[in-house]
Amino acid sequence: MSAYPEMAQITHQAHNCNRDLAATIPTELRSNRRTLLTSTRWLALITGFCAAIGACTEPPEAPKPSTAPVYQSERLQFPAQHPQLKLLKLEPARPAQMEKIELPARIVWNEEKTQRVYSAFAGRVSAIHADLGQQVTAGQVLARLSSPEFGAAQAEARRAQTDLSLASQTHERHKKLFEIGVVARKELDQSAAELQRAEAEFERSQNRIKIYETQTQVNLDLALRSAIPGVVVERNINPSQELRPDLAQTPLFVVTDPTNLWVQIDAQERDLAYVKPGNLLEVRVPSLGERVYPARLAVIGEQIDPITRSIKLRAVVSNLDRSLNSEMLAKAAYQKHIVGLLEVPSAAVFLKDRQHAVFIAINATTFELREVEVAELGTSRTIIRSGIKEGESVVVQNALLLSREIKFAEDSIKANQVKNKP
Repeated sequence: MSAYPEMAQITHQAHNCNRDLAATIPTELRSNRRTLLTSTRWLALITGFCAAIGACTEPPEAPKPSTAPVYQSERLQFPAQHPQLKLLKLEPARPAQMEKIELPARIVWNEEKTQRVYSAFAGRVSAIHADLGQQVTAGQVLARLSSPEFGAAQAEARRAQTDLSLASQTHERHKKLFEIGVVARKELDQSAAELQRAEAEFERSQNRIKIYETQTQVNLDLALRSAIPGVVVERNINPSQELRPDLAQTPLFVVTDPTNLWVQIDAQERDLAYVKPGNLLEVRVPSLGERVYPARLAVIGEQIDPITRSIKLRAVVSNLDRSLNSEMLAKAAYQKHIVGLLEVPSAAVFLKDRQHAVFIAINATTFELREVEVAELGTSRTIIRSGIKEGESVVVQNALLLSREIKFAEDSIKANQVKNKP
């Protein structure tokens, strides 16, 4: 029996067609040789047409082998020479190297060596004795004010001194009279209380004015002095300017030591594991080129900003040549040492169901999906705490292609389970 019954049937029909056509040729035409030759050609043409019809029905091709990868036990195996294999790029996991981390920073005055001068009394500026950039010494007069309030404070101090003297004499007299029984205990106690009130008022009034000047007589001249040696780096006062303490928002003078500055640094939570007071830092200011200023970390803040999730660090930098100025933007870098961890390119790590994972190359055509524990996720490299071994190759390019193939395989398995479910 023929392997292709349909083709055999068509061929049989073609033979029957030839026999029937030959039977329809008249007897008269058979005797005529020329006519018979024409009929024979006609019969050959019909026979070729029928054979062509039969040739159009070709046997079905054998099914081609599947090129889809096989997914089993978290492993994806591709057939050899699969086109997607050329799109994958691999890199080995290696021990984490020492890295230089740059943090945004800002140069500010050293507040431990800075004084902001205000006036505690209202008045009018009568003279200015210091200007920007001027070197001053401790106790030097920066400006003078004509202040009626300061005069009133001096008069109050003098009056408190007089009241204290009178209260002291009264208490001494009551003490002697009490000893001889002339006055009662109540009067003695009242004089003692009055003396204490007079002493407190005298101390208050004296402390209010002695930080400015010790006056032998009451006057309106108020001197604003520098309490520390340094340089006047800010001046917000003009001749004949009216000053009111309740409206003062900016200092009249700022005196500081510009050769020693602070560096305010914004660090992230992950940086706290690698920095501590005393660490050396490298400070660079973009506007000053590639010059490096050595600094030392002094203070680590105790509070994390709830909005920016940053924490404040403070370092001290030397500025002997005065090339740095307050409010300069800078970069502070520290060396991060990592021991016992591995690193891979960040492009190799992705999220799978809220868990970090990578694809490990078992061989040239087989890849394993493996979950990993991330110690630090950076922009260019990621530090891995566990999940992979040193030297294992991870897919760092087009790993999403593998994830898509796994998704297709999982969906196909679920569809078959639903289909076969009774």
